[in-house]
Amino acid sequence: MLISAGNAVVRKLFNISSNGLLEIQWYLFSAIFLLAAAYTLQKNEHIRIDLLVGKLSERGQAVVDIVGTLLFLMPVCYLLISFGWPMFLDAWNSGEMSSDAGGLVRWPVFLLIPVGFALLMAQGLSELIKRVAFLQGLIPNPAIKSNDPHKEPV
Repeated sequence: MLISAGNAVVRKLFNISSNGLLEIQWYLFSAIFLLAAAYTLQKNEHIRIDLLVGKLSERGQAVVDIVGTLLFLMPVCYLLISFGWPMFLDAWNSGEMSSDAGGLVRWPVFLLIPVGFALLMAQGLSELIKRVAFLQGLIPNPAIKSNDPHKEPV
């Protein structure tokens, strides 16, 4: 926010702009979404389409979560890690820079892709284990949200 506001003020007051400042805004925006996805999954805050799943029992919902994790989340994370890591290595080894004057090196933003999806995959594995444990009666339903945003679910 400070970078965006500072860049806007400098641009309006002094008619000066920096491609580096514009690019760092995009890098930070990417970091927020890629690195926060796992945390959002942990807190069960991802957007869901509950039109059909909401009518299922808690056990049915856990089965849908397990199937979705195994069929969609894990393969997509694996593919994006598999494609993202070589892109990062190429950018790192070549010292790839932005084509814009005053632009930044590209490897940090390319690194966010495999790291973000590795974190998401690890959290997906954690959620998978919790759903299986719930179905076995070992823990309470991990999908139930607490009313207090500062408390963990019971």
